[in-house]
Amino acid sequence: MGFTIGGIRGILDKPSGPRRRGRASDAITVAEYTGLWGWDVVPGARAVRRPGAGRGECSCGDVRCPAPGAHPLAFAAAVPAGTAWDDAVAAWAEVPGAAVLLPVGTAFDVLEVAERVGRCALVRLERMGLPVGPVTVTPHGRAQFFVAPGAAGELPGLLYRMGWDGADLDLRCLGPGDHVTAPPSDLGGFGPVRWLRPPALDTAACPPEARLLLGTLAYVCQRSAAA
Repeated sequence: MGFTIGGIRGILDKPSGPRRRGRASDAITVAEYTGLWGWDVVPGARAVRRPGAGRGECSCGDVRCPAPGAHPLAFAAAVPAGTAWDDAVAAWAEVPGAAVLLPVGTAFDVLEVAERVGRCALVRLERMGLPVGPVTVTPHGRAQFFVAPGAAGELPGLLYRMGWDGADLDLRCLGPGDHVTAPPSDLGGFGPVRWLRPPALDTAACPPEARLLLGTLAYVCQRSAAA
């Protein structure tokens, strides 16, 4: 059966209770990510933060989990990009309560900076008319800019050519092997990830090259550190 957002919403927005509403919402999100934006989706662990606890307990069951609620579930299969809506819904029904994770390195890499830096840089980039892809904000204060894949390997060379290689920048790049938690899933028990700039048809599947954003991000990072 073909994929349409209207079709998904019409069928899944008929919940019979809070639990079903939550599952339907997750299924809609996964179907949009795979079918509309062209991203793979990986079921992820959840974390529960208890009052007074220093860290959350991970749903994977490992009491010494190094990344509670922020890693893929080892037993669960990814839902690949292009999956038809009914198949995406059926696949997600097999992992109730899983966090929505996006694997980095195939459709996009991620440039990550402090949230304050990201917000300021985004305003500058939009004023300059530069292309900007999706941007998320994490509950622990990081902004994640989706850029074309390959950025992680190119980052040292790009910083060198731009004259930022010797600067102490609070900027890192996520690449192959990494995952990001996608809105509206909870990250490590700290709260939901949110869109600072939501995906759009012209940039979700084809995000901008890192070099177009890196100069502005590095500049704002340095100014923020100096301040």
